[in-house]
Amino acid sequence: MPTISIAMIAHNEEKNLARSLASAAWADEIIFVDCGSTDGTALAARDFKIKYFSRPNSRAVYVNKQFSIDQAASDWVLILDADEEISPALRAELKRVTASPGSAAAFRMPRRNFYFGRWLKHGGKYPDAQLRLFRRNTARFLPLPVHERLEVNGAVGTLKEPLLHYPYSDAEDIRNKRDFYSDLLARSYALKKRSRLLILFRPFTRFVSAYFFKLGFLDGIEGLRTAYTDFGNIMAAALLYIRRREL
Repeated sequence: MPTISIAMIAHNEEKNLARSLASAAWADEIIFVDCGSTDGTALAARDFKIKYFSRPNSRAVYVNKQFSIDQAASDWVLILDADEEISPALRAELKRVTASPGSAAAFRMPRRNFYFGRWLKHGGKYPDAQLRLFRRNTARFLPLPVHERLEVNGAVGTLKEPLLHYPYSDAEDIRNKRDFYSDLLARSYALKKRSRLLILFRPFTRFVSAYFFKLGFLDGIEGLRTAYTDFGNIMAAALLYIRRREL
């Protein structure tokens, strides 16, 4: 049977880590990279059978993600975030497709997002396809400042079973992730040299697209809260970008 490595990086993910690593315990190896955590992440990770590494936290997230997959020794690599979970059904599908992948060098899978106590079905939050599984040495991360993306050398297949995603554990988590990703997004805007008017308009267009055109309103109050949270994240990035331009 082909072997599977799971590659994970984490920064201050103590609240999520046990669920995520427990769901990955079936893998042939788990590569775990702690990225400068200041909470109990490193200690919690050591409760599991992992290959542990420690590196400074990088705002260029792809750097540590690439490091994690470079340490893998199995036939296949699955990238798993610390706020995600592999369901038993997805685990079975992963084993099945790696045993008989056909011509595919990689696979993308749907992702279910759990926001404010509800699995969302609309607003762009499902199927939210993620390319995460690939033959070792067939994929690398592109050097993008935000929304890191894999480049694959070969055909890409699609799985049916979803990856489970719990993006926020509480209000503090929302604030921390907003601070982190608004900085990354502002850097991305600077690289693209976007106009201030276009950047300020973007949060509103994203809200309208997610909540109305992509039917986020069908997810009830949770859909509204999610669209508003995303609006706040993008607006924070826009304002940060404009402040930096004015310095």
